Amino acid sequence: MDLFRKKSVDQLVAESTPLKRTMRTFDLTMLGIGAIIGTGIFVLTGKGALTAGPALSVSFLLAAVCCGFAGLCYAEFAAMAPVSGSAYSYAYLAFGELIAFVIGWDLILEYALQAATVSAGWSGYFNKLLEGFGLHLPVELTAAYGTNPDVTTYFNLPGFVIVLIITWVLSIGINQTKRTNDVMVLIKLAIIVLFIVCAVWYVKPSNWQPFSPYGIYTFQPGSTQPYGIVPAASIVFFSFIGFDAVSSSAEETINPNKTLPRGILLSLAVSTVLYVIMTLIMTGVVPYKEFAKYIDAPVAGVILETGMNWLAVIVNLGALIGMTTVMLVQLYGQSRICYAMSRDGLFPKFFGHVHEKYRTPFKGTWFFGLLTAFAGGFININVLFELVNIGTLSAFIIVSAGILWMRKTQPNAPRGFRAPGVPVTPILAIVFCFVLIAGLNWETWVRFAVWFGLGLLSL
Repeated sequence: MDLFRKKSVDQLVAESTPLKRTMRTFDLTMLGIGAIIGTGIFVLTGKGALTAGPALSVSFLLAAVCCGFAGLCYAEFAAMAPVSGSAYSYAYLAFGELIAFVIGWDLILEYALQAATVSAGWSGYFNKLLEGFGLHLPVELTAAYGTNPDVTTYFNLPGFVIVLIITWVLSIGINQTKRTNDVMVLIKLAIIVLFIVCAVWYVKPSNWQPFSPYGIYTFQPGSTQPYGIVPAASIVFFSFIGFDAVSSSAEETINPNKTLPRGILLSLAVSTVLYVIMTLIMTGVVPYKEFAKYIDAPVAGVILETGMNWLAVIVNLGALIGMTTVMLVQLYGQSRICYAMSRDGLFPKFFGHVHEKYRTPFKGTWFFGLLTAFAGGFININVLFELVNIGTLSAFIIVSAGILWMRKTQPNAPRGFRAPGVPVTPILAIVFCFVLIAGLNWETWVRFAVWFGLGLLSL
């Protein structure tokens, strides 16, 4: 391994193995929305409201601004080097093999842990949906061991099965994947709009007072967890993870120089608007402190407060669809990152094998699909979602720094899209990322350092 070897854009493109190009701007936007809107609305809004109060909407805006600046940097790289690999390939282009490997290792953590974590939340909503029809799975098969201290559980069967189904869809072709995702995202958006239209009439402006009870950043007596707008932004940042996976589809995209930037930025814009509206309505219906009662299912809690029980089944269905699309995009990105690393000799050739019929990285897709299914089935990983956040923020920092470096070292390189406001835009992206990293607790930093160390030892 030549740790400082770089690749040119022409070399990256020449070494790419053409997959089946069928993705257009609409498909990429749906892919991004599918990755973004899910766990953030249906799970994390409860913890976010307890951390920031009604100012949670500002926390979402802060996280979105961070992603927006980083998204512009991703869009420029995606238009410059339309190849699979996302931040991994961009780091290879800008900084060389060592940084590329580190960021690839980082992205494996991001995608695998998020998909496994979301499978646990998916299982919870699936069980609630079954209960609505009078059906019950054995309690022991509803969650991983230790997930709920009040109930003895051993295995997350619903989460295990849904990950295997998604893996099968991904493995048999990009056409099947994009059609499945497009349909589910449209249904999910319709359900979210229905919730907004129905719940807005129950908003009590008095519940927004005080709007920011904990300010920007503070510690409460006897607590090691910070409170305020910034810590809540660090938590809900998890909601936006996944838009970067859009850039992983470069080798399956028609006219990637134009469609990739559009897909990345449009998906971020639509998702941000919906997040802000949803959080304002939710904290307007339910006083923020009462979300402690609904920490696992905050949207369902809002429905209970309004008395619209008929809406509960529909929203549970929306939650299931929302989290399904998140897992689909994460597992899709995971397989494409490993495919790119395998092609470069940094991962075994096994992960770079392309199926002759389906034109997908078939073996790698199933390897990580099974790994994620077993992780979500047996391991209590709910405490690790902040580790996903710090890993993603680190990737954003590398990509943003890469734009600064490429503008200096290769100012005349062809760029189908140029991020506006450089060098200010990437610098702001880096600053916002460090601000959000500072909002995470110290245990997350330690876990990330351990994972980073393991990656270096494997070189």
